[in-house]
Amino acid sequence: MAVTPESVLKDLKSKKYAPVYFLQGDETYYIDMISGYIENHILTESEKGFNQTILYGRDVNMNTILTNARRFPMMSERQVVIVREAQTVGDINKESGQKLLTDYIQNPVPSTILVFCHKNKTLDKRKALGKLIEKHAIALTTKKLYDNQVPVWVENYIKDKGFGITPKAVQMLADSIGNDLERLANEVDKMLINFKEKVQIDEAIVQRYVGISKDYNVFELQKALMTKDVVKANKIVNYFEANAKKNPIIPIVAILFAFYSKLLMAFHAKDKSERNLASVLKVSPYFVKDYIYAMKNYSPMQVVNNIHFIRQADLKSKGVDNISATDGQILKELVFKLLH
Repeated sequence: MAVTPESVLKDLKSKKYAPVYFLQGDETYYIDMISGYIENHILTESEKGFNQTILYGRDVNMNTILTNARRFPMMSERQVVIVREAQTVGDINKESGQKLLTDYIQNPVPSTILVFCHKNKTLDKRKALGKLIEKHAIALTTKKLYDNQVPVWVENYIKDKGFGITPKAVQMLADSIGNDLERLANEVDKMLINFKEKVQIDEAIVQRYVGISKDYNVFELQKALMTKDVVKANKIVNYFEANAKKNPIIPIVAILFAFYSKLLMAFHAKDKSERNLASVLKVSPYFVKDYIYAMKNYSPMQVVNNIHFIRQADLKSKGVDNISATDGQILKELVFKLLH
């Protein structure tokens, strides 16, 4: 049956186990989270020696996996078999391998918890095996979050840890790290470990522990562009050029594209109240005033032109119509065009 990461984890914590878990998709964070929980919490340490088997897809075929799955546990109520990198199992996409797996899913060993970690790929749900897994196994398909979903994820992740966080700090984390949930979780965990008490995370804490420069980051660049602060914008892009490895151009261009795209949406919104704009732009109400202020500094046509300039810079950064310009030079030219 199709499920969510939260529902799977909730059932596992309640000791509601299924014979087969098929975890697949682009967002590997959830696949690792759930398989990691099963690996670390289902069996006791003394039970794991005889009853927990970790297999790697590239080293096994389906027959080997299911031979392990059909064993009975020793001195334990159940056994766990985890197949990491299951997408590399040699015959998982062949008729022979799929036939073996189909037969097992229809008649699994109740004392076995069999987990497939099928990363960055998905089985075709229109075919027999895909349909069977959806019907008879715990089938989790994960997708990368869209950029506008990342702030909500960050806020919820930190609140689940018992901490609070300001909207600006949320946005700084989302803008600087992006939708790489594994990296986001690691950075947040490294930050929170410094506090014995449950504090409110603000931008100063993020700057201190996540390594984001207080004055020279894409968040401040976006603010400078909103206010058309030429001096500040130029200082930031000069810093980016001098520290190119820590400030790659592609994420910066993506964030600027998102900003101007939302600004264009704001111009075309019939209801320009703060509440409606927050809903339309899918941003925290805390940031709506920034877009309202930016609308005073730009015309709709300027925003359309800026989106065009950003697309040109994106292509240049990827080598299109660009013979020798460095990323720093491309970014400086882009910021000049956006301001003037």
